[in-house]
Amino acid sequence: MATTTLTPTQRAVRTTVALKALMAVSGLIMVAYLLAHMYGNLKIFAGQASFDGYAHHLRTIGEPILPHTGLLWIIRVVLLAAVVGHAYSAFKLWARAKKARGGGNTKRYQSTKGRTGVQRSYASFTLRWGGIIILLFIVFHLLNFTWGTIHPGGASDSPYQRVLNGFGVWWVVVAYTVAMIAVGFHLRHGMWSALTTLGANTGAVARRRLNLLAYAVAGVITVGFLLPPYSILLGLVS
Repeated sequence: MATTTLTPTQRAVRTTVALKALMAVSGLIMVAYLLAHMYGNLKIFAGQASFDGYAHHLRTIGEPILPHTGLLWIIRVVLLAAVVGHAYSAFKLWARAKKARGGGNTKRYQSTKGRTGVQRSYASFTLRWGGIIILLFIVFHLLNFTWGTIHPGGASDSPYQRVLNGFGVWWVVVAYTVAMIAVGFHLRHGMWSALTTLGANTGAVARRRLNLLAYAVAGVITVGFLLPPYSILLGLVS
């Protein structure tokens, strides 16, 4: 019976190191997107003309070299590829770790934090369950603010008004808060892990700097995204 042989390149891209690199790079792409998205959201404080103008400009960048919404679709494709790559690498790494433990019914090693042999680290909890929460929220967010399929608070042709309508509903703000807290925890460990994977963790000093950077990025993005909804809910933006 013939056997299938893999080239060195094919074997390399299937390694755990390659999967971790894919997770790191795709994660950093999403961080860059979050920072840009947060900047756009903060334009809500500049008023309706500025916010709606910004939303319109996103669809016309690159014209006439690119078609209408051309650059926006390029960004969407890159972001979707990053999300798929991130989820794929996360699942594969989780499956390999589970297999290495001997299957789902095998308890992990005993330690002072898990005397019964069951371990649940900060990283495993926030990255796995946080990722699921974030994914579910992305679907809701797209249905609400991007596609307009659902519109709590009322529908509108104005992006500014859609945001005000949505965040005028308390449970939307609560759901948004839960999602952004999950994003913050995910970013805190994810940033550190990604940069470590890419070789930035070279010693004690670098480790402290990476920790500070991870906390700073997670804090800025979480607070930046939560400012508009709470300002709207409390009537500071109307």
